[in-house]
Amino acid sequence: MNGLKRQTPVLLAAAVSLSFLFAGCKSKNMSAKAPANGNVEPDKILYDRALNDYQHGRYTEARLSLQTLINSYPDSEYLAKAKLAVADSYYKEGGVEGLTQAVAEYKDYITFFPFLDDAAYAQLQVGMAHYRMMEKPDRDSTQANLAEQEFQTFLLKYPKSSLAPEAAQRLREVQEVLAQGNFDIAHFYYVKGDYRASGARLIEVVGRYPLFSQSDRALWMLGDIYRRAARGSKNEQERARWRTQSDVEYAKLVRDYPLSPLASDAKHQLTEDGFAVPPPDPQALAREQYEAKFAQDRPGMLHHALGVVKSSPDVSAAAHSGQPDLSPPGEVNTSQDMLQGSTATSNVVASSAAGESSSGGGQTVGAETVAPNESTSTPPGTTPPAVSVVDPPANGTANPAPGSSAAPPAAETVMTKHPETETDLIAAEELKGSNAATDKKPAAENKPGSASSNSSSKSKAKKQKAPKADSRTESTSKKKKGIHKVLPW
Repeated sequence: MNGLKRQTPVLLAAAVSLSFLFAGCKSKNMSAKAPANGNVEPDKILYDRALNDYQHGRYTEARLSLQTLINSYPDSEYLAKAKLAVADSYYKEGGVEGLTQAVAEYKDYITFFPFLDDAAYAQLQVGMAHYRMMEKPDRDSTQANLAEQEFQTFLLKYPKSSLAPEAAQRLREVQEVLAQGNFDIAHFYYVKGDYRASGARLIEVVGRYPLFSQSDRALWMLGDIYRRAARGSKNEQERARWRTQSDVEYAKLVRDYPLSPLASDAKHQLTEDGFAVPPPDPQALAREQYEAKFAQDRPGMLHHALGVVKSSPDVSAAAHSGQPDLSPPGEVNTSQDMLQGSTATSNVVASSAAGESSSGGGQTVGAETVAPNESTSTPPGTTPPAVSVVDPPANGTANPAPGSSAAPPAAETVMTKHPETETDLIAAEELKGSNAATDKKPAAENKPGSASSNSSSKSKAKKQKAPKADSRTESTSKKKKGIHKVLPW
């Protein structure tokens, strides 16, 4: 115990000296760090804080710090990065509101900093924002059209950028969706028999979207429409013209899509017409062989069935090679330039042969009405087809010149313009006969209140109230017989 008491002051002195030593070291370290913390710029602190919030998904807090930096330090070296980070935060947030705001922020960045390297990235992100809002081909195509424009702008402004391959692929996918929407509408009109509306859409598909996965089918349908126009034409020159145009479409199919299953049928049609079968284009052949590798990896029927519940389009069939179209939609040949060479030929396109006789029992095969109904809507950007008299009058006289007094009766002209069924012609003849008989009666008999006038008015009312045969409600066999009796071809 005495020894322990003697060692206690020594231990206390050692402890006090050690405490002073540690305190001196700590004070030296703090004095060394104090100048460093004092020299840190506040804009750097705000940017680092916003970057930390952004990485952890706190986009609202990140934007508050970034907006404070932008408003308080307009000359900061982090100003451009902060502006771009605000746009990225909206893009990451997603949703229609977030993506729409992201487009505005990216465009502001391009406006204020057009010569920085990140301007190309901002332009790509503008297209990607519209790409994410893009809907299916059978729905509104506004976002798809905007995405196409933005990706085209990127490839025209920054062709040598490292992001150009990604922009080109996204543009192919967007144009696949746009082409699919037009092709579906064209196929609907084609099946319906409205070949004018179908041809207008098909011309746009084959002209603007050569990388479309179903361009070969579009060319085949367009060639068939021209061939139907040739069969329905009564003019030898017009018939040869449409036949040649049909062969041109088939030749393009053989040349640009040599691996298509429709290429053999197109070659057969060209051989029958004596048209030279072109050799396949080497670049097109190489491209189709390259695309065949990706066709094996495309999703199956289960993926397509599950895609019904998704709002985003399926772009698995889009091409992976080839130069996408960079021209705006207005620079493509319109349907009127191709389908309307004159008034007569425009009517020929709207109508084709009503049917063909089979070689066996003499029955009519494939009779159908080709002339479009008046209620059918024409595609945007086209004018309604001009109505002209296709068939000559029944009495063999020529049509009167414009402005002459000798004009044919209205009922006869209407029936000549729209020779739909035999019942319509019979009704028109009865109506014309009743009108002529009424005009020959004396004026006294036609006075109001007379018996003859009452009887004639009753007979007129009966004739006028008689239900007119509707071609849409008639049976198919009756419609075919009526068409073949009216249309000589």
